[in-house]
Amino acid sequence: MAKLAFLGLGVMGAPMAGHLQKAGHDVTVYNRTYAKAEDWVKTYGGAAAKTPRDAAKGADFVMSCVGNDDDLRAVCTGEDGAFSGMNAGTVFVDHTTVSAKMTSELFAAADAANISFVDAPISGGQAGAENGVLSIMCGGETGAFDRALPIMEVYSKICRRIGDSGAGQMTKMCNQIAIAGLVQGLSEALHFADKAGLDGRSVVEVISQGAAGSWQMANRFETMLDDHFDHGFAVDWMRKDLGICLDTANDTGASLPVTALVDQFYKDVQKMDGGRWDTSSLFKRLQSMG
Repeated sequence: MAKLAFLGLGVMGAPMAGHLQKAGHDVTVYNRTYAKAEDWVKTYGGAAAKTPRDAAKGADFVMSCVGNDDDLRAVCTGEDGAFSGMNAGTVFVDHTTVSAKMTSELFAAADAANISFVDAPISGGQAGAENGVLSIMCGGETGAFDRALPIMEVYSKICRRIGDSGAGQMTKMCNQIAIAGLVQGLSEALHFADKAGLDGRSVVEVISQGAAGSWQMANRFETMLDDHFDHGFAVDWMRKDLGICLDTANDTGASLPVTALVDQFYKDVQKMDGGRWDTSSLFKRLQSMG
């Protein structure tokens, strides 16, 4: 078993760290709000630290799952950052969805400190984290990935190295681009069914068994029809991710017209005070339009 640090105890990070502790690893956690770290220790055991540096001291692997570029830079660098507490030759695994530019910056900073850095964003939502069945897409050196793989397998159903540093984040962008279109399509289908006087549940029972079937349809159509959106991945976070996708598309020359449109639809949801609603609230936006 390994000595681990886990930085960030949100709805994803807390259960992920919990799986590691339950698997027999020695886990020290850090959270910006220290009371959350103390509560985690009461639930799972392990230990809590008041700074990322203290959490990372002596760890074989340091995992992070925080909010955005600025949050990740803050837990990695500086006097109290994890990099300053890590031993040479150890591995930092980042599960945050951030820009490829941030990954490049931190990969270079880690390399200068003789630390390996693996970008490993995740997909599967809160339920995937709680059940230990996340999809993890990784970028970084093969050796670092191979060393970290047994750790990540504790809370994943699939974990793959896609390529060099940044490839994990680029793959997560593909994931979010695909989801945006799927959720909008499902929302429009359910909205159309309602306007046509059809029973949405009966419609989905049939079309889900054909080419229209998807994870979003299987897991979200009932809550969408029930006007229940206080679960899952929040609109605020989705807009952050789609912003990264659109910025990167400008850099690479990719064309993302549907993604750009759906991003604006999510902006409408935010104007409805739905920033913390689940991403399936695109359906609520359509229903509110009459």
